[in-house]
Amino acid sequence: MEGVLWYVLTGARGGENRTRLLHAVDERPRNANQLAEDLELDYKTVRHHLDVLVEHDIVETSGGEYGAVYLPTGRVRRHWDTVEEVFEEMGVR
Repeated sequence: MEGVLWYVLTGARGGENRTRLLHAVDERPRNANQLAEDLELDYKTVRHHLDVLVEHDIVETSGGEYGAVYLPTGRVRRHWDTVEEVFEEMGVR
C-alpha cells in the first residue's frame, strides 16, 4: 500500500489534486459536488480523481450512489503515517 500511495499521490499526473482530495475527505467526508466547490476544481476533474482513488482502495463511498460521500478506506488508515509523509512532501495541510 505504501508504494501505491506514493505512486498515486505523487508519482502520477494529477497527484496534487488527488492529495488535496484525500486531505479534504480526511477532514470531513464529502460528496463530489462539495469537494469540487470546496477545492475550487471542476466537477469532472474531481470525479476522475475520485475514481482513481477508489480504484486504488484509497477512498471509498458511503451512502447511495447519488450524493454518496467519500472517506479514506480502512486500509489507508492503517498506513496513515505514509499519507502524512505524502502530505508533508506535497505541502498539503
